[in-house]
Amino acid sequence: MDITPPWSEAKPTALLVFADGTIVEGTGAGLVGKATGEVCFNTAMTGYEEILTDPSYAGQIVTFTFPHIGNVGANENDIETVNMAQASGVRGCVLRADITAPSNWRATRDFDQWLKARGIVAVTGVDTRALTALIRDRGMPNAVIAHDPKGEFDRDALVREAAALHSMAGLDLVPEVTTGQTFTWDETAWQDGVGYGRQEAPEFHVVAVDYGIKRNILRLLASRGCRITVLPATATAEDILAHDPDGVFLSNGPGDPAETGRYAVPAIREVVDAGVPTFGICLGHQMLGLALGGRTAKMGQGHHGANHPVKDFTTGKVEITSMNHGFALDRDSLPADVEETHVSLFDGSNCGIRLKGRPVFSVQYHPEASPGPKDSHYLFGRFVDLMRERRAAEKGDLAEAS
Repeated sequence: MDITPPWSEAKPTALLVFADGTIVEGTGAGLVGKATGEVCFNTAMTGYEEILTDPSYAGQIVTFTFPHIGNVGANENDIETVNMAQASGVRGCVLRADITAPSNWRATRDFDQWLKARGIVAVTGVDTRALTALIRDRGMPNAVIAHDPKGEFDRDALVREAAALHSMAGLDLVPEVTTGQTFTWDETAWQDGVGYGRQEAPEFHVVAVDYGIKRNILRLLASRGCRITVLPATATAEDILAHDPDGVFLSNGPGDPAETGRYAVPAIREVVDAGVPTFGICLGHQMLGLALGGRTAKMGQGHHGANHPVKDFTTGKVEITSMNHGFALDRDSLPADVEETHVSLFDGSNCGIRLKGRPVFSVQYHPEASPGPKDSHYLFGRFVDLMRERRAAEKGDLAEAS
């Protein structure tokens, strides 16, 4: 007698495997194969393509708390890596719902096809609320994400591989995402009915140090009247100052700032000492803090999302910001001449500093991501104002000397 049940359970074709032996099963999507990384969660409801091409996510597996990811497909305009052909820094993604066919006029391809092309392993059908709760309780764990259409996995080997992974603390991941050569940038921000433009009459020259810079940061700088020269993360102060910049920008990026700071912080110190207006974002903020005498520390769950309220003490206003960082600057380590300018209203962590009496400031969040949508764009204007003031002061000094 046939006792086969009238139902059948789908065999899992993807796994998320943790070092403690916990295994989350689901359906595979994206690249067939496996990847390793630190698992974090992102609370944004939109912008999944920008998130998955943000170089700051290098070495991480992103869990999306919003259930419907991929439903508007993907396109070429929302990619954030400067080199369009560069592999995404993110190692994998975890989704609640299956990927559906795209339903947006801007889509040029299906999200699953896009994941394959970007080399990103994905698992769908996961209880992402439960996974988020686990990360909140235990911190961001390392894991292996694996996808095999036949569902054939050596689970014990995957657990051992996850257990052998290095903590994000102590990792310098910037070499994976920085540019290999100097280049210039003049593309401006997108405008309705026009698209992206070109900065043809720049007022200032900015040197941007690329620790994993995003395209929209460069666009917003160009839109504010800047001609931009982008240098690799290993650029020395001599390299930077040789371009005679009006200002220096320190970009976002992945990994442990203290490790990247081993070669980046000395250059930043010399730039600050030279009196050049300096503006940092994300990793650039953390390394500026290190250069000014502060310390950084690993966070338990980090900040990843497009809904983080931040108070600006310089204006008294609250901004809705986009964040992506797993390390933070320790405010108690800051010397007396460094002022805290911004603070997270979620957990009270530091989100901004400035050097008293000097044209130097930075923020932890991403003003270019526009979640407010334009709450934080004033920061680019603040940077330009500092460059304009310095130029005026130099002209005044020359007039007095003559």
